[in-house]
Amino acid sequence: MTAEVLAAAAPALEESLAEAFRLLSRGVADRRHGFHTPTLATIGLDGAPQARTLVLRGFEAATRTLRLHTDARSGKVAELEADPRAQLHLYDAGAKVQLRLSGRAALHGGDAVAEAAWQGSRSFSRLCYAIEPGPGTPVTAPPPAPMDAEAGRPVFRVILLRFDRLEWLHLAASGHTRARFDWGPDDARRSGWLVP
Repeated sequence: MTAEVLAAAAPALEESLAEAFRLLSRGVADRRHGFHTPTLATIGLDGAPQARTLVLRGFEAATRTLRLHTDARSGKVAELEADPRAQLHLYDAGAKVQLRLSGRAALHGGDAVAEAAWQGSRSFSRLCYAIEPGPGTPVTAPPPAPMDAEAGRPVFRVILLRFDRLEWLHLAASGHTRARFDWGPDDARRSGWLVP
Protein backbone atom coordinates (compact mmCIF):
# COMPACT_ATOMS: atom_id res chain seq x y z
CA MET A 1 0.00 0.00 0.00
CA THR A 2 1.44 3.36 -0.95
CA ALA A 3 1.94 6.20 1.52
CA GLU A 4 -0.74 8.21 -0.30
CA VAL A 5 -3.30 5.41 0.09
CA LEU A 6 -2.39 4.98 3.78
CA ALA A 7 -2.75 8.72 4.38
CA ALA A 8 -6.14 8.77 2.65
CA ALA A 9 -7.37 5.78 4.71
CA ALA A 10 -6.27 7.19 8.08
CA PRO A 11 -9.16 9.65 8.53
CA ALA A 12 -11.67 6.95 7.61
CA LEU A 13 -10.19 4.66 10.26
CA GLU A 14 -10.54 7.40 12.87
CA GLU A 15 -14.10 8.10 11.71
CA SER A 16 -14.96 4.39 12.01
CA LEU A 17 -13.67 4.26 15.57
CA ALA A 18 -15.48 7.48 16.51
CA GLU A 19 -18.72 6.10 15.03
CA ALA A 20 -18.28 2.83 16.92
CA PHE A 21 -17.93 4.74 20.20
CA ARG A 22 -20.94 6.92 19.32
CA LEU A 23 -23.07 3.84 18.61
CA LEU A 24 -21.97 2.21 21.89
CA SER A 25 -23.04 5.33 23.80
CA ARG A 26 -26.34 5.36 21.95
CA GLY A 27 -26.86 1.68 22.77
CA VAL A 28 -26.69 2.52 26.47
CA ALA A 29 -29.11 5.44 26.23
CA ASP A 30 -31.66 4.09 23.73
CA ARG A 31 -33.34 0.80 24.63
CA ARG A 32 -34.64 0.47 21.06
CA HIS A 33 -31.17 0.70 19.53
CA GLY A 34 -29.57 -2.49 18.20
CA PHE A 35 -26.53 -2.08 20.45
CA HIS A 36 -28.71 -2.05 23.59
CA THR A 37 -28.83 -5.85 23.69
CA PRO A 38 -25.44 -7.28 22.69
CA THR A 39 -24.36 -10.89 22.80
CA LEU A 40 -21.71 -11.80 25.36
CA ALA A 41 -19.49 -14.78 24.50
CA THR A 42 -17.45 -16.55 27.16
CA ILE A 43 -15.42 -19.73 27.40
CA GLY A 44 -17.56 -22.40 29.02
CA LEU A 45 -16.29 -24.48 31.91
CA ASP A 46 -16.20 -27.40 29.47
CA GLY A 47 -14.07 -25.38 27.03
CA ALA A 48 -16.92 -24.82 24.56
CA PRO A 49 -18.05 -21.31 23.60
CA GLN A 50 -21.11 -19.89 25.38
CA ALA A 51 -23.15 -16.93 24.15
CA ARG A 52 -26.10 -15.02 25.57
CA THR A 53 -27.85 -11.67 25.21
CA LEU A 54 -27.51 -9.03 27.92
CA VAL A 55 -28.41 -5.36 28.24
CA LEU A 56 -25.68 -2.77 27.71
CA ARG A 57 -25.89 -0.62 30.85
CA GLY A 58 -22.86 1.63 30.53
CA PHE A 59 -19.94 2.64 28.34
CA GLU A 60 -16.90 4.69 29.31
CA ALA A 61 -15.00 5.62 26.15
CA ALA A 62 -11.88 6.89 27.95
CA THR A 63 -11.22 3.47 29.48
CA ARG A 64 -12.94 1.37 26.78
CA THR A 65 -15.10 -0.20 29.49
CA LEU A 66 -18.61 -1.59 29.04
CA ARG A 67 -20.97 -2.30 31.94
CA LEU A 68 -23.41 -5.21 31.98
CA HIS A 69 -25.42 -6.74 34.83
CA THR A 70 -25.93 -10.37 35.75
CA ASP A 71 -26.93 -12.82 38.47
CA ALA A 72 -24.12 -14.39 40.54
CA ARG A 73 -25.82 -17.77 40.11
CA SER A 74 -25.66 -17.66 36.30
CA GLY A 75 -23.24 -19.81 34.34
CA LYS A 76 -21.46 -16.81 32.88
CA VAL A 77 -20.23 -15.74 36.33
CA ALA A 78 -18.49 -19.08 36.93
CA GLU A 79 -17.09 -18.95 33.40
CA LEU A 80 -15.68 -15.45 33.83
CA GLU A 81 -14.24 -16.35 37.22
CA ALA A 82 -12.43 -19.27 35.59
CA ASP A 83 -11.32 -17.30 32.50
CA PRO A 84 -12.06 -13.55 32.28
CA ARG A 85 -11.58 -13.40 28.50
CA ALA A 86 -14.81 -12.45 26.76
CA GLN A 87 -16.16 -11.01 23.56
CA LEU A 88 -19.18 -8.79 23.00
CA HIS A 89 -20.99 -8.86 19.65
CA LEU A 90 -23.23 -5.94 18.68
CA TYR A 91 -25.19 -5.28 15.51
CA ASP A 92 -27.15 -2.20 14.45
CA ALA A 93 -29.39 -3.18 11.53
CA GLY A 94 -30.26 0.45 10.73
CA ALA A 95 -26.63 1.56 10.42
CA LYS A 96 -25.57 -1.88 9.11
CA VAL A 97 -22.67 -1.88 11.56
CA GLN A 98 -21.33 -4.90 13.44
CA LEU A 99 -18.82 -4.61 16.28
CA ARG A 100 -16.85 -7.37 17.96
CA LEU A 101 -15.18 -6.25 21.18
CA SER A 102 -12.66 -8.54 22.84
CA GLY A 103 -11.16 -8.08 26.27
CA ARG A 104 -11.18 -9.12 29.90
CA ALA A 105 -14.10 -8.96 32.29
CA ALA A 106 -14.03 -8.02 35.96
CA LEU A 107 -16.91 -9.04 38.23
CA HIS A 108 -18.23 -6.77 40.97
CA GLY A 109 -20.62 -7.70 43.77
CA GLY A 110 -21.14 -6.15 47.19
CA ASP A 111 -18.77 -3.28 46.42
CA ALA A 112 -19.10 0.38 45.43
CA VAL A 113 -19.34 -0.46 41.70
CA ALA A 114 -22.19 -2.91 42.28
CA GLU A 115 -23.95 -0.61 44.74
CA ALA A 116 -23.88 2.32 42.29
CA ALA A 117 -25.25 0.10 39.53
CA TRP A 118 -27.95 -1.31 41.82
CA GLN A 119 -29.02 2.18 42.89
CA GLY A 120 -29.13 3.26 39.23
CA SER A 121 -31.39 0.33 38.27
CA ARG A 122 -35.16 0.50 38.04
CA SER A 123 -37.26 -1.71 40.33
CA PHE A 124 -38.48 -3.65 37.31
CA SER A 125 -34.89 -4.52 36.36
CA ARG A 126 -34.02 -5.49 39.94
CA LEU A 127 -36.78 -8.10 39.91
CA CYS A 128 -34.75 -10.16 37.41
CA TYR A 129 -32.23 -11.01 40.15
CA ALA A 130 -34.89 -12.04 42.69
CA ILE A 131 -35.98 -15.12 40.73
CA GLU A 132 -35.91 -18.42 42.65
CA PRO A 133 -34.31 -20.79 42.08
CA GLY A 134 -31.26 -19.36 40.28
CA PRO A 135 -30.94 -19.01 36.49
CA GLY A 136 -30.49 -22.26 34.60
CA THR A 137 -31.85 -24.49 37.37
CA PRO A 138 -34.02 -27.30 35.96
CA VAL A 139 -37.67 -26.99 37.13
CA THR A 140 -40.89 -28.84 36.39
CA ALA A 141 -42.74 -25.62 35.54
CA PRO A 142 -41.79 -21.95 35.11
CA PRO A 143 -41.41 -20.31 38.54
CA PRO A 144 -43.68 -17.41 39.54
CA ALA A 145 -42.45 -13.92 38.83
CA PRO A 146 -40.66 -12.39 41.81
CA MET A 147 -42.43 -9.61 43.69
CA ASP A 148 -39.69 -8.20 45.96
CA ALA A 149 -37.31 -6.01 43.97
CA GLU A 150 -34.80 -5.90 46.84
CA ALA A 151 -34.53 -9.69 47.21
CA GLY A 152 -32.03 -9.95 44.35
CA ARG A 153 -29.46 -7.57 45.80
CA PRO A 154 -27.18 -10.33 47.26
CA VAL A 155 -26.80 -12.04 43.86
CA PHE A 156 -26.59 -8.90 41.72
CA ARG A 157 -23.28 -8.63 39.86
CA VAL A 158 -21.74 -6.09 37.53
CA ILE A 159 -19.56 -7.18 34.63
CA LEU A 160 -17.06 -4.54 33.54
CA LEU A 161 -15.60 -5.57 30.19
CA ARG A 162 -12.52 -3.60 29.17
CA PHE A 163 -11.85 -4.29 25.53
CA ASP A 164 -8.42 -4.25 23.93
CA ARG A 165 -9.66 -5.16 20.45
CA LEU A 166 -12.48 -3.68 18.42
CA GLU A 167 -13.44 -5.01 15.01
CA TRP A 168 -15.66 -2.77 12.90
CA LEU A 169 -17.71 -4.03 9.95
CA HIS A 170 -19.90 -1.71 7.90
CA LEU A 171 -22.13 -3.32 5.28
CA ALA A 172 -22.85 -1.18 2.22
CA ALA A 173 -23.97 -1.83 -1.36
CA SER A 174 -21.02 0.29 -2.51
CA GLY A 175 -18.63 -2.04 -0.71
CA HIS A 176 -18.27 -3.35 2.82
CA THR A 177 -15.52 -1.96 5.06
CA ARG A 178 -13.85 -3.74 7.94
CA ALA A 179 -11.26 -2.42 10.36
CA ARG A 180 -9.48 -3.62 13.47
CA PHE A 181 -8.25 -1.57 16.40
CA ASP A 182 -5.92 -3.09 19.00
CA TRP A 183 -4.69 -1.50 22.23
CA GLY A 184 -1.49 -2.82 23.83
CA PRO A 185 -0.66 -3.03 27.54
CA ASP A 186 0.54 0.59 27.41
CA ASP A 187 -2.74 1.61 25.69
CA ALA A 188 -0.86 2.34 22.46
CA ARG A 189 -3.27 1.73 19.60
CA ARG A 190 -2.66 -0.06 16.32
CA SER A 191 -5.30 0.04 13.62
CA GLY A 192 -5.77 -1.10 10.07
CA TRP A 193 -8.15 -2.29 7.43
CA LEU A 194 -9.19 -5.92 6.96
CA VAL A 195 -10.85 -7.64 4.04
CA PRO A 196 -14.58 -7.76 4.86
